[in-house]
Amino acid sequence: MSTNDIVMSIRDVSKRFGEGCEVCREDTSTLNGNICPNCGTVHAVRDISFDLHEGEILGIVGESGSGKSTLMKMMYFDQENTSGDYYLRSYEEGAENVFDVSSQKKREIRNEQLGMVYQNPLHGLKINFSSMTNIAEKLIAGGSRNVGEMTARGDMFLEKVNIPLSRKFEAPKNFSGGMQQRVQIAKALSNYPPILLLDEVTTGLDLSVQADVLELIKEIQREMGVSMIVVSHDLAIIRMLCDRTMVLLNGEVIESGITDQILEDPQHEYTQQLVYSIL
Repeated sequence: MSTNDIVMSIRDVSKRFGEGCEVCREDTSTLNGNICPNCGTVHAVRDISFDLHEGEILGIVGESGSGKSTLMKMMYFDQENTSGDYYLRSYEEGAENVFDVSSQKKREIRNEQLGMVYQNPLHGLKINFSSMTNIAEKLIAGGSRNVGEMTARGDMFLEKVNIPLSRKFEAPKNFSGGMQQRVQIAKALSNYPPILLLDEVTTGLDLSVQADVLELIKEIQREMGVSMIVVSHDLAIIRMLCDRTMVLLNGEVIESGITDQILEDPQHEYTQQLVYSIL
């Protein structure tokens, strides 16, 4: 992969819950897992760096508490970082650290250049409003004003994610979990963002529904060429979707590379345990 096709760069990003002390701020090797035994500060994400390439699906895998969802929340500005840099090719041609831009600019980036699909649809949808209204909200936030164009865009994306248009004015609270996730995907894609973030999107779904959602994600990536980051604790999902994979443990990247290589020849003991667990 060339450096010319990089759409996102994360550099030395950390997130600390707590002030930290002289010991843990300078040397995280003293931590018990990711917690400082001296002051109790949680170092949820520690000096993570990676690039996301055009049209690529990057997987981030790790157990609960590994830092993967915290990292995703920082990328979507749901949480502030403690330190580090974040660059997007679609914003100022990747020349400005978007962690440092104003709140207004961050909202614009969220609405126009990023799509997010949360594990819990309650975080990504207004559950009592219709699917069409949810999509319209995203389109309006991205600058759309023409009702006819928004309706046509909503119809197109609902059809793409296999939501019957006869139910487009129905509230997602009446839908199954799998349908709610598909509405979230339609909403996230409605402004044609170059990057889609997916955080544990199949957790809690029946296996057959999981398979449908995963196949939809692959189909969208093929058709639209969207770059994606997929967070999961399930290596089987990462295996199905992702070109490259990062493995997180206690807030750190312990292994990264081509997904097939990691699955066939895991180097770190923790990754070996993950791989053996799905064999």
